[in-house]
Amino acid sequence: MSNKKIKKAKGVTIDTLAGMVKKGFDHMDERFNQVDKRLDQHEKRFEDLEQGQEEIKLKLGDVAYRFELVELERRVNILERKANKR
Repeated sequence: MSNKKIKKAKGVTIDTLAGMVKKGFDHMDERFNQVDKRLDQHEKRFEDLEQGQEEIKLKLGDVAYRFELVELERRVNILERKANKR
């Protein structure tokens, strides 16, 4: 069998096959680029969420908790009652 017969077996030449393979790789490259863009978008959203979470933590760091307020209210009431008895 000669080299030309191998190249044209089943009507597909080496050049045609190379073109088909290139087209497949080009398609996959486009898909990977789309995935990369989506990952970049998700990464940006996570960064925004983390930043928001840090801002919330900073704001809540100076806030008294409910149980602390209840305890303080109880203590103030006791002091007010004692002050009124005098």
